[in-house]
Order: sequence, then C-alpha cells, then structure tokens
Amino acid sequence: MPLQSTNPMTGEVIETFEEWTPERTAAVVRSVAVGYETWKNTDFARRAECLVSLAGVLRSRADEFASVMAEEMGKPVSFGRAEVLKCAAVCEHYAERGEAMLAPEPVSGCGREAFVDFAPMGTVLAVMPWNFPFWQVLRVAAPTLMAGNTLVLKHASNVPRCALAIESAFRESAFPDNVFGTLLIGAGQVESVLDFDSIVGVSLTGSEGAGSKVAAAAGARLKKCVMELGGSDPFVVLADADVRKAAGVGALSRCANAGQTCIAAKRFIVHDAVYDEFVEALGAEMDALKMGDPMAEDTVIGPMSSFGLRADLQSQVERCAAAGGRVVKGGNPSEDGGAFYPPTIIMDAPFDAPVCREELFGPVALVFRAADEESAIAMANDTPFGLGGSVWTRDEARGIELARRIEAGAVVVNGLVRSDPLMPFGGIRRSGFGRELSSFGIREFVNIKSIIRD
Repeated sequence: MPLQSTNPMTGEVIETFEEWTPERTAAVVRSVAVGYETWKNTDFARRAECLVSLAGVLRSRADEFASVMAEEMGKPVSFGRAEVLKCAAVCEHYAERGEAMLAPEPVSGCGREAFVDFAPMGTVLAVMPWNFPFWQVLRVAAPTLMAGNTLVLKHASNVPRCALAIESAFRESAFPDNVFGTLLIGAGQVESVLDFDSIVGVSLTGSEGAGSKVAAAAGARLKKCVMELGGSDPFVVLADADVRKAAGVGALSRCANAGQTCIAAKRFIVHDAVYDEFVEALGAEMDALKMGDPMAEDTVIGPMSSFGLRADLQSQVERCAAAGGRVVKGGNPSEDGGAFYPPTIIMDAPFDAPVCREELFGPVALVFRAADEESAIAMANDTPFGLGGSVWTRDEARGIELARRIEAGAVVVNGLVRSDPLMPFGGIRRSGFGRELSSFGIREFVNIKSIIRD
C-alpha cells in the first residue's frame, strides 16, 4: 500500500511513495546491524562528535524542515522551527552528558571489586508518530546512538517526507551511513522487522491501539519495549489560582499543534469558586490565538493533520453533546479551506460519560466543576490514562504536595506540561511504560551488567 504525503490545507497529495518490499526492508535492517558491530566499539568522544555534527545540520536546515512539517501535517512554521531546534538541543545534551550517564557505577560490599556497567545491545526499532515528526524521533535517536546502539525508523505513514528529511540530516552529518536507517513501510511490516535477531527492542510513541499491538508483538519475541502512548491530562485550577495566567497557558496547551499533543491539557478541572471566571478567560485566550495558514509566521493553530482525523474529533464532540455536555464555544468546523477545527469548550459533560474518558486529539477542552480541592484531585486521577497533568495555585508548596498525589508520569505546578531532555518522560496505565530522556531514557536500551571480582 503506498505511503502518501497529503497537504492538510488543501487535501492535495504532495507525493506518493511505494511501500518498500520486505526484501528492501531486510537489506536496511541488515546494513544497520553490520553498522552496530563497529559503532558499539566507538568511543564516547566520537559518538558525541557525530551528535554535535547532527545538531549543526538541524540548526542550519531548521527553516527547510519546518516547511516540510507545515506542508505535510499542518504544523505552523514557527512551531516547526522551534521543534527542529529542540532536536538539535537534545543531540547536544547527550553529546555533553551521555558518557557520564553511562559511566560504570562502583558498588561496595560485594567481592573485592564490583561495579555496574552499561553496555550497548544492538539495533533499536523506533515506531514514531506524525504529530511531532522530528522531535519524537530525535529524542529517541540521540540517547540510543550515544549509548552505542544503532537505530531503524518506521515513521508514521502520513509523514514520509519528514522521515526522509531526518535521514538526509543524518547523511549530511558525521554519522556513519549505516548506524541509522529509515524504513518506508506500513504498520503491517513492523512484526517482521521485530523478527530480526539484530533488533533488540522497540520504542513506540503513538496511540493506545498501536502500542498494544506492538508491545504484544515485542513481548512474544521477548524483546524490550518502551511505550509512550496517549493521555487525557488533568489541568487542575484551585480557588487561589492566578486565573488569567492559568487560562492563557491552558488555551495554548489545548490548542497548539491543533490540539494534537499527547501531553496537552484536556480535562480542565476547576474549583467552583473560580469556575465561571476561568471559563470566560479560557474562551478569551483561545480567541487570541490566530488560526490560519501554517506557512504564516504568526499562525498558532494550523489545520489538523487530516480531514479524517477532524471528522473523528467532530464525532467525539457530538457524542459529548448527546451525553449532556454544552458546547459553549466552537464545535462547528467550517467546510471551507483546510482541515481546521475551531478551539472548542464543552461544559457540564457527565464526568463518567464514555466519550469523556477517551483522548480528544484536537483543540477541544472539557471543563468540569470541582466542589473542593479533594474532589478535584479525585477527578484528576479518575482516568484510564496517566501521562501528565498540572496544578494551579498561588500556594506553591501546596501545589507540590498535590502534584505528588496526581497519578501521572509528569506534573507541573503553575506551568505548561512539556518534555525536557533533563527530565524523564513517560506515563503509567494506558499512557504506556518505560521512560525517555534524561539518564533514565538513555538506560532503557542498554545491558545493565553486574561485574564482580572476588
């Protein structure tokens, strides 16, 4: 089945790529496996040089790559440029700190000498999504390669031009040609790639359904996996919060990338004392975000990545309304122009309605009323997901205490939930398992080896 690059502004096909045959896929996997035999023995200094070189390429081509993202999945160019620069930063982060993260750790009291060693394992398969088509790849690739592993990329089928652009950056950098490879394949070939002995694990960022299938396939082959899946992040606004600031951050969190972000604020849980004030402020802040052509520098909200996904979101909004929710803003996409969905606010939806327990992957905010602080935290945790969340209060010490009680992989007090190279990133429950970034991420695909001298 061909892989199509389609412009969500026009619905027109930009370019079509024939899916690779299993034979061509196998050739790339085997080539990267051969590359591993040399790469694993390169010293950290050389690996760091390659990452710094790649960062330089990314910085020099940031405008070009931002345009590719805008054309292929609708990300505004200013956000795309920032994404590419963040990719350069994560390369430099691991170039600078990776060796220390993987330094042998001495252990006392076990034999005459004992230490824990961290050794590369082989080739990692990265199955990556379309919503952050550069960042999701590089935040896996940088630590994986710094650890001495090699990597093959199966990117989302609707962003083949982004996948090839990333590969071109690697080719232009100082990396050897056979330590990173892109596979232009559909989901149907993922299991056959996992069959290769050289593939030691898989890192997937994507939907719950995709994660379940790939994790099961990896488990059947006894191969390590890291799953970063969906989320329905709570955005808890307490009675003493700075409502205007919370509304501004909440609007950006919910609407940036056309709402197609796993760690976006999705469930706004607001104390009764500031509920009406917050809803009014949130609507005003959404109105201030410019929606339009992703090639324009001042655009904040571009089109959704496809007309099909927009239709899916509209179905969820209609089910929310049918369940009793009140659509007080947006909720009625125009059929003119691109795959745009207007910023939308839904109030009074039953908290336990099935659609309210799904991930809404678009600029739709569900706003719930909480009687008090305790009920707000209970509502925040009443979800099958557990990726991120935020707490808004002027009492920062209290905010930290409540952040500890929210069951998620990351919680921010009075700020935007985000991924950062300095901090581990990942979720619990249906949001997945394992961690990316920081020292925890670089150790996911290494052999944590005990060495003892008696």
